[in-house]
Amino acid sequence: MARIRIFFATDVHGSERAFVKFLGAAKFYDVKTLILAGDITGKMIVPIVVQKDGTHKSTFLGSDVVAKNEQELAGLEKNIRHNGLYPYRTNEEEVKAMTEDPARVDRIFSQLMIESMRRWIALAEERLKPAGVKCYISPGNDDRFDIDTALGSSEFVVNPEEKVVDVEGYEMITLGYSNITPFDSPREVSEEKLREKLDGLISKISGIQNSIFNLHCPPYDTNIDKAPQLDKDLRPVVSPLGGFEMVSVGSVAVREVIEKHQPLLGLHGHVHESSGVERIKRTLCVNPGSQYADGILRGALVTLKDGKVDSYLLTRG
Repeated sequence: MARIRIFFATDVHGSERAFVKFLGAAKFYDVKTLILAGDITGKMIVPIVVQKDGTHKSTFLGSDVVAKNEQELAGLEKNIRHNGLYPYRTNEEEVKAMTEDPARVDRIFSQLMIESMRRWIALAEERLKPAGVKCYISPGNDDRFDIDTALGSSEFVVNPEEKVVDVEGYEMITLGYSNITPFDSPREVSEEKLREKLDGLISKISGIQNSIFNLHCPPYDTNIDKAPQLDKDLRPVVSPLGGFEMVSVGSVAVREVIEKHQPLLGLHGHVHESSGVERIKRTLCVNPGSQYADGILRGALVTLKDGKVDSYLLTRG
């Protein structure tokens, strides 16, 4: 089979700085395929409130920030987006209404996520299409279903979620769902339902030995699925020896299908703290990890050749 190089990243959580770095990875690493899989949207709105004197005020990263003109306002919005948050220009009256109506906040949040996703898709088309770079972007368990229409709006950027797609001659299945988490995220299901979804996708693959399993949730009981144990208040449990108690939070169903079918490559995310690789028999499983809050993009550069993983490199920048 042909030699291909792919760049894989995950869990950027709305960080526009990390997303722009992801697009730049095509030229930097000389790859023709980019894959961004799972947890791509941000977590919070940052109101920017117009003042009586025409300035705009916001509380951002624990500090009050005042933008005195349009240039400063644009710069503030850019900084907010780079940190994985959504700037929202508003006024005192609407802020009061939002405080009293959580449903209104929820609607605005979805609107901002969709607008951001459409902007990202347009940026990917602008920067990658002329260079002939393939780009796959799919949701993860934290991503609302509201964004799916925006993700599917491009004829260039492909949302491979719950599909089998051809990646330069290698079949790839993608599933952004996770097993149950303590956070009640939009795309989490029981292990039984997860296995059902996985079996349905796998049944559509014609050459399993040369396939890629792009599964947001990592396989259970590996060095790429360790996260801090949480107490009943969702606070990390501190070990008597210092540091956090770490436990496996990956999926049993994901591990079972990898052990059974032995794809060539597993691409995973979900657990930010567990950057690394794991061999499950012949399958190389990769989790680049995530440092999106620091504006750092973690990724995996993988070369496939003659039906084998020829090389891999975990990246950070």
